[in-house]
Amino acid sequence: MHLQESGEMYLESIYVLSKKSNTVRSIDVCEYMGFSKPSVSRAVSLLKKGGFVVMDKDGSLSLTKEGESVAEKIYERHTLLTEFLVKLGVDKETASSDACKMEHDISDMTITAIKNFIDK
Repeated sequence: MHLQESGEMYLESIYVLSKKSNTVRSIDVCEYMGFSKPSVSRAVSLLKKGGFVVMDKDGSLSLTKEGESVAEKIYERHTLLTEFLVKLGVDKETASSDACKMEHDISDMTITAIKNFIDK
């Protein structure tokens, strides 16, 4: 299953929330992303069908191995692009917002080049 940008954003949000707390529920995702309960419920349902997320009997969300792999990749891109834009002189808030838009479409080759540039 190919994920849309919105699916990647949900996975990244669940990933970030899971690093802050042992339990992530749909309501946490709603609050974190600023989306309605029905929107999050629909997205979580699609992510479950795609094999990216599981929900236990208590309603706690967890990423599957594949879901975590996608989320880590998106999160790493977001962090790297934010750092890169800040080094270019962009303020942190704008850099993070712009990185969020870029992280889904940028090629692996460009990400590697940026990573190598920052590491120098």
